[in-house]
Amino acid sequence: MSRVGKMPVTVPAGVDVSIKEDQISVKGAGGQLAVAASALVKVSNEGGKLSFVPANDSREANAMSGTMRQLVNNMVTGVTKGFEKKLSLIGVGYKAQASGAKLNLAVGYSHPVDIVMPAGITVATPSPTEILIKGADRQRVGQVAAEIRAVRPPEPYKGKGIRYADEKITIKETKKK
Repeated sequence: MSRVGKMPVTVPAGVDVSIKEDQISVKGAGGQLAVAASALVKVSNEGGKLSFVPANDSREANAMSGTMRQLVNNMVTGVTKGFEKKLSLIGVGYKAQASGAKLNLAVGYSHPVDIVMPAGITVATPSPTEILIKGADRQRVGQVAAEIRAVRPPEPYKGKGIRYADEKITIKETKKK
């Protein structure tokens, strides 16, 4: 059995988990999330602990038990604490400004770039060169962060662009005669 799939998911107080045949939904203070249930995994709730057991002995069922466990664990964490990604802008004149559900970027183009945040995602700019993306759905937070980074990815010669706060860019040496 999968090592991750063996560990039960503890459901904290204030979080409601409902298991149906076709989906598992988690509701808490941070919102409501749902994931499609797999036929290869049997999910059971025993006293506030969710356990995930493969339905058969196949390799796919074993792998899926770990995947389903982690997806549900991320949903439980999302509705309790939430997830966040931090981006930083490196470059002269590069700045970001959040207003409501919109993010305005000035990153060296002849025009400003406006990005509208999807439902459930909030964006903040603590400083003009920092972007903070928050939400309950881990996949969505990461996807929005990747889309913002794709507007101006860091270039390898000077390192200018939008990067994750913990990202290290290896600077290339310039061409010499």
